[in-house]
Amino acid sequence: MIRVALPPHLRSLAQTEGAVVEVDVQGTPTIAAVLDALEREHPMLRGTIRDHNGGKRRAFIRFYAGSEDLSNDPTDSPLPPDVTSGAQQLRIIGAIAGG
Repeated sequence: MIRVALPPHLRSLAQTEGAVVEVDVQGTPTIAAVLDALEREHPMLRGTIRDHNGGKRRAFIRFYAGSEDLSNDPTDSPLPPDVTSGAQQLRIIGAIAGG
């Protein structure tokens, strides 16, 4: 099981009470596999984290494992061992922009 920390707006859409959800990933744990599992379990999240066409990460969404920014890594790259072991969460963060 991969633990995924969601920001409040995505928690609300997913209708989950906890800040962290657990998803079961089949095969190699990657960001894409985690997002597939997350969208399968919480279909209302489809199109909010990645676009419908091509599955590209939305511009103001970031992925972190500890302090490591995984946002620009290929989504089919294996997740760090600390995330796959459950020692750390995969954090999905909505970036803030403005001035």
